[in-house]
Amino acid sequence: MENAVKKIAILTSGGDCPGMNPCIRAAVRTAVARGLEIYGVYDGLQGLIDDRFEKLKGTFASGLSSLGGTVLGTARSAEFMTPEGRAKAAENVRRRGVEALVIMGGDGSFRGGSALCQEQGIHFAGLPCTIDNDMYGTDYTIGFNTALDTIVEAVDKVRDTARSHHRLFFVETMGRYSGALAVSAAVATGADAVLIPETKTDLPALAEKIKKSFARAHKSFIVIVAEGDEAGNAITIEKKVRELSGVEGRVCVLGHVQRGGSPCAFDRILASVLGLRAVEALCEGKKNIFLGVQDEKVTITPIEEIIGKKKPFRKNFLEVADVLCT
Repeated sequence: MENAVKKIAILTSGGDCPGMNPCIRAAVRTAVARGLEIYGVYDGLQGLIDDRFEKLKGTFASGLSSLGGTVLGTARSAEFMTPEGRAKAAENVRRRGVEALVIMGGDGSFRGGSALCQEQGIHFAGLPCTIDNDMYGTDYTIGFNTALDTIVEAVDKVRDTARSHHRLFFVETMGRYSGALAVSAAVATGADAVLIPETKTDLPALAEKIKKSFARAHKSFIVIVAEGDEAGNAITIEKKVRELSGVEGRVCVLGHVQRGGSPCAFDRILASVLGLRAVEALCEGKKNIFLGVQDEKVTITPIEEIIGKKKPFRKNFLEVADVLCT
């Protein structure tokens, strides 16, 4: 069957995450196998504007599976959010005869891609790359499981110190709008409490729980805090809990370390499958689509059904955390 497109370009946009490079590898190798010309665009959506295209060969994909971050670079682009910026980007795309883009990123990246399509007729396939696992239309996002492994390893180490010194620790994870990382980490590490944006935080109740725990001679108390919790960040919460309980805590903010590192096997496989399927879908003539995994199957959804929608929080998993974090 003849390919519906002959030239495509791939870019990574927004925040980086483990798994972007295996996804690039899969897209490049699939494009080469299908006889397509493929370009890499450096530094995300801004790279479209700055004309930072490079024609890629199959050898470009060698050794990418184990690398964290993105070899194509990424950037947030205020200029791309303007019609003028998108017009300039489209001009660069057309000049090379590129017929479709593969955009790896999150909701903001797909909003930009959708606007580019509506205004300039540039089609794309979107792949979910965010450690927050908050994308509507997919059970898992590329990078989530690796970030979770990083958090679990860090909390396990913090627990050693907490037990040695009989300490209260607040460990802050990423998750400005989603508690998926925090809840998963709490269950995996056996944390004593978890605070997330999706639920109301009762600090007096937490303070009482901490006092009772140490009164029973427990050797440590670990609280996992998503950075977007409505009660504040981990530093603010520690201060409030100290005033309420009289127990001094320590704060460990994991920050950007959660984004880095070699992707785990799960993320390598997920990224590879989605990168391959994205190129195949474009070859089949599909346009302006979002690829995800639901019920262990790759799904393809029109991008307009994804943008701006909030992924339902897994309440059943939160109930598990509520029972186990006691």
